[in-house]
Amino acid sequence: MLPRSRTMPSRIHHGVVEERHDIKHYLQVEVQPKAQNESEATNTPPDYSKCFDDDGRLKRTGTFWTATSHIITAVIGSGVLSLAWAIAQLGWVAGPTVLVLFAYVNLYTSNLLAECYRSGDLVTGQRNYTYMEAVKAHLGGWKVKLCGWIQYLNLFGVAIGYTIAASVSMMAIKRSNCFHKSGGKDPCHMSSNGYMISFGIAEVIFSQIPNFSQIGWLSIAAAIMSFTYSSVALGLGIGKVAEHERFDGSLLGISIGTVTHAGTVTGMQKIWRTLQALGAIAFAYSYSVILIEIQDTVKSPPAEYTTMKKATLFSITVTTVFYLLCGCFGYAAFGDLSPGNLLTGFGFYNPYWLLDIANLAIVIHLVGAYQVFCQPLFAFVEKWCAQKWPNCNFVTAEYEIPTPFGGAYELNLFRLVWRTIFVALTTLIAMLMPFFNDVVGFLGAMGFWPLTVYFPIDMYISHKKVGRGTSRWLALQIISVACFFVTVAAAVGSIAGVVLDLKTYKPFKTSY
Repeated sequence: MLPRSRTMPSRIHHGVVEERHDIKHYLQVEVQPKAQNESEATNTPPDYSKCFDDDGRLKRTGTFWTATSHIITAVIGSGVLSLAWAIAQLGWVAGPTVLVLFAYVNLYTSNLLAECYRSGDLVTGQRNYTYMEAVKAHLGGWKVKLCGWIQYLNLFGVAIGYTIAASVSMMAIKRSNCFHKSGGKDPCHMSSNGYMISFGIAEVIFSQIPNFSQIGWLSIAAAIMSFTYSSVALGLGIGKVAEHERFDGSLLGISIGTVTHAGTVTGMQKIWRTLQALGAIAFAYSYSVILIEIQDTVKSPPAEYTTMKKATLFSITVTTVFYLLCGCFGYAAFGDLSPGNLLTGFGFYNPYWLLDIANLAIVIHLVGAYQVFCQPLFAFVEKWCAQKWPNCNFVTAEYEIPTPFGGAYELNLFRLVWRTIFVALTTLIAMLMPFFNDVVGFLGAMGFWPLTVYFPIDMYISHKKVGRGTSRWLALQIISVACFFVTVAAAVGSIAGVVLDLKTYKPFKTSY
């Protein structure tokens, strides 16, 4: 087992070799001989293009289907289970309308963002490997640091939210079996801490996958699981509606005076719940933050942005249909008492084994979704450290470890230590604040306007040189301003929810 230094490979852009200080290059590309002059850089070997892309990286192999699986894994997350609750706060009129509007805004701004993957020409322009690099190339200045802080804090928050959601599903399986064995005599109360730690241990292992391009199989498995538990929730909702032979709910949502598990709904709580519902719906569509990273895995031709637009349209259409079905049938089944996690509303019987399968699918999906969201953050930190300490073996050296199935795993000590610390930290914070609905709403609010709307619109205006004051410029600004107010409202509602939860909360003592 010998250390192998990861030296900077160069990037070729329009025949000119440009040094790339990017840790993902260390993980993907062997060093190409440095050109002594421009002529040598231009006269690359005839078979060079068969192995490498125009930036000097190994050929990308991503397709429409892998991009679609990444998007669906990111989009159809635990947020789908809170949609029945969100629609219950908004009602039959506003609920589905808001859901469709959020879908359209995400589709529109994602298409704008897909065109910003390359600077300049859409087909031959310089690639931007991350969301933050795209902001730097098109906007620059203070906006780059602002984007970085918002993006990576959002990814950190998503990791916490997924840890909470996974523990809820694992406990649901345990309690379901406990209820079944005791015939309902045992209340089966339990702490969430052990389940969060178990999820964290699994993520420590999967976090050692070096980079985004190597988690395609995990993403596909997670996407299949998301359809599995969404279908179970939908089926149970339809079954409950058929059993009652009526649709519950009202046109304007939950009524003031309704008695819920959290107490009687007051006029002020109705406002907070409505605003929090906006955040929950925004979170259910949050994936723009990793769109550029997904697009960077796609091969060409055809041009990356065309594949990405098709994948985005297909993915958001499919997920919106699922969201409407799950949210609406869940609301129809439970009415004003729709639970924050739809699967928990069906109790522990009839049929308990089907609920166990659905909750297990959620856990498997969240294992993959955690990686899809965290890999960009991992890459950013590792890139920065490689630039800061390029001669430190702890940061840059790799150790080849033979694997039982042939080949070798390249172990990097810094990656092992830093990613383990990251997972441990997110698990600890999840144990401190296990408020599923409030955390989901706040995360959705925090990431929606800046990352899904503001930066994509501003980058598109800069990229396409849209003139200030033109009708297109005004239309884009109206969309941005409107979404800003939605974000502020959703954040206020979610913070109010957290404040209410904290009144009855004891650290590390949460049980279900």
